[in-house]
Amino acid sequence: MSEHADIIAPIEQEGTKSVVRAWLKKVGDAVKRDEPIVELETDKVAVEVSAPADGVLTSIVLGEGDDAAPGAVLGMLSLGLAASDRRLPAGTSAANPQAVASKEPAGSRRSPESQPQEQRLSPLVKRLLADNKLDATDITGTGRDGRITHKDVEIYMERASSDTLNAGLKARTPAARIQGSRIPHDAMRRSIADHMSRSVAVAPHVTAVFEADFSAIAAHRARHKDNYAKTGAPLTYSAYIVRAAAEAMQVSPNVNARWHDDFLEVFEDVNVGMGVALGDKGLIVPVIKRAQALKLRETAAQLSDLTERARRNALKPADVQSGTFTISNHGVSGSLVATPIIINQPQSAILGVGKLEKRVVVRAIGGADAMVIKPMAYVSLTIDHRVLDGHQTNAWLTRFVEVLETWPLED
Repeated sequence: MSEHADIIAPIEQEGTKSVVRAWLKKVGDAVKRDEPIVELETDKVAVEVSAPADGVLTSIVLGEGDDAAPGAVLGMLSLGLAASDRRLPAGTSAANPQAVASKEPAGSRRSPESQPQEQRLSPLVKRLLADNKLDATDITGTGRDGRITHKDVEIYMERASSDTLNAGLKARTPAARIQGSRIPHDAMRRSIADHMSRSVAVAPHVTAVFEADFSAIAAHRARHKDNYAKTGAPLTYSAYIVRAAAEAMQVSPNVNARWHDDFLEVFEDVNVGMGVALGDKGLIVPVIKRAQALKLRETAAQLSDLTERARRNALKPADVQSGTFTISNHGVSGSLVATPIIINQPQSAILGVGKLEKRVVVRAIGGADAMVIKPMAYVSLTIDHRVLDGHQTNAWLTRFVEVLETWPLED
């Protein structure tokens, strides 16, 4: 009898659970050790789970859309079978419709039309159908054996929603012509919504806004960006912002802290999360660890690596864990000021950096005031008022702006 091995969801992950996004193999497929076999999605990253050994996938325990807690059994492998042997051992578990279909002899397998429609629906598809009051028989499946996937449901809703809404509106209010579509929430969007709502509910948010002159770092960047780029560290304004934020923690350490009911936990390491926009899907916050110990070149290299992998959906769980402070560079998309920027719980503060633009400001030149043009940006610090007061907030921002405006802190 062949031995079996469980395919286990990672114990270490961001958040308390993940969702099965896609199986990369089907029941009956031979797999090699360390070959990606199933993809999970947490609220932060997509994670590929690899086969623990050579074998054949004999059972899928958790299907597409199912919640997968850390350590949960996702499926099972039969060990010791030749790579070309696609036959399943006797007693194979049929935990879902895929396993049932794979156990049937080829000559006796029922056609998709003869199988009950409900039997071929994943939990995610069932939920989408129920939430939107749809009939599965109206939807053409493009999955294996005609199975309906969540993409099939989304496409159906996109095509049908306009006609359905217009027909319903016409019956009630003939003059109305409102069009729209329904877009199901994915796991990341649901998690962002829950996280933001919880943050506003538990923390009294207060925002202070300063203005920063970027002339000094613009000049420094112009002198050094080519040299930095040659060493694999593209020099962006974000690198300076991270360095200045880490430096400002020295004058107001409680910005880098966490509130507990009975005490305040102040961290020694400054682990800075930098928000990276992912288009319509949301955003993700990879973390630069021990930013207070990094030089500008090291900071630039890590930022480039994390940002590039975030946009390729290639971050690892450790890349988004252990943050103690977050930066939202919302100005890259055009906004001057955003307030309040919601605190990334359980942190105590979040920095916002607005659009960098040339503005006319007054400066003392030669003993007299003069109007000059400078590259300026509004910077804000949103705090948890349980942890921080106004004077601590303003002290932090004062030092942060001072570092930017008097650079070089280092070369």
